[in-house]
Amino acid sequence: MNKELTATQAVAQIRDGMTIGVGGWGPRRKPMALVRELLRTDVKDLTVVAYGGPEVGMLCAAGKVRKLVYGFVTMDAIPLEPHFRKARESGAIEILELDEGMFEWGLRAAGMRMSFLPTRCGLGTDVLARNPELKTVASPYADGEVYIAMPALKLDVALLHVNEADRLGNTLIKARDPLFDDLFARAADRCFVSTEKLVDRFRLSADEARFNLFERSLVHGVVHAPCGAHPTYNGPDYGWDMEHLKRYNASGAEEGGWQKYVEEFVAVTESEYLAKNGGAERIAKLKTPVF
Repeated sequence: MNKELTATQAVAQIRDGMTIGVGGWGPRRKPMALVRELLRTDVKDLTVVAYGGPEVGMLCAAGKVRKLVYGFVTMDAIPLEPHFRKARESGAIEILELDEGMFEWGLRAAGMRMSFLPTRCGLGTDVLARNPELKTVASPYADGEVYIAMPALKLDVALLHVNEADRLGNTLIKARDPLFDDLFARAADRCFVSTEKLVDRFRLSADEARFNLFERSLVHGVVHAPCGAHPTYNGPDYGWDMEHLKRYNASGAEEGGWQKYVEEFVAVTESEYLAKNGGAERIAKLKTPVF
């Protein structure tokens, strides 16, 4: 019943060639402590499925990505993720670039154990021209409708970050933008969750229970990782660290910039990483951006 793992134990279950989904959205609530642990391994040839943020660029820079399935890759205030851009422009990775709604529908199809779901998302765009493997399907009813048949985005592993969890695998996402993390959990064979706060067992009021967005049966491991979404933001606990994100962004334009970033922020323990970023007290004071 106790699903608590270390980050090392969770990431050790990721193998070469797997398809991994990374929850969050751009610079929102990315499981960066788990991503950093993955960066420390020799795992490669991954298919990464994400509404991408800096985790995508980092995995690309580390040479771990064979194929990327995405709706976008951005850090919002920094529109173009630098290391993703390098990989994309050089042709170093295979890609499946999707409309955001198509991406959501692909996760839903996988969670529903469907091979595809019909959608209007993407019709009238270049998505089909750029991705000839995508097919359309005619409605079986007499309405003449034609839809994109969005294939299921089946995941071997999903990585998520939440505000609170218990050791049984129950989770709480208290942000105002929970987005689609529950769909990643449902689309995956195995789901590993990092959390700001970990308790033995929740005793939830009816009001608190509304933050529990997916069943604990979907969770295969819980990792206690305070500030584990840094440098992305994890409302209401802390905002994004724009100072760090700008530093990371600059590494994309520097000679040997990625390796320098790795040496300073990846090839260290998580406690050392937090200390290099001013500690948990500073991170807790980071303001959540307003859009």
